[in-house]
Amino acid sequence: MPKAPQVRFRVDPAYAPADKVARRLCLTEAQFRDCSRRLYARGFPLPDETTGMYDLEAVDRWRMRQRPDLYPELTTQPLAAEIAPPRRDLAALDREAQKRIRNG
Repeated sequence: MPKAPQVRFRVDPAYAPADKVARRLCLTEAQFRDCSRRLYARGFPLPDETTGMYDLEAVDRWRMRQRPDLYPELTTQPLAAEIAPPRRDLAALDREAQKRIRNG
């Protein structure tokens, strides 16, 4: 009797069916089905139109974007502390340019 080939390395799936995505969200498949329209309205990723499978990374990113206080790196707006103030204002630059013009 032929033996099944041994798995050489683990491959983590990139896509999963609805029941696995529901479990990832700590829901039953029925609960996921019941609230899926509200989830889609909030930007939850739609399943692939051909396979019906969900992109797990997109699901995880959506989940993390729901909590910008915990995952600020996923927000589109930089935090105020990350915005560097200008080194010189326009008036200072203009004064320097005028000095260069006068002094040649």
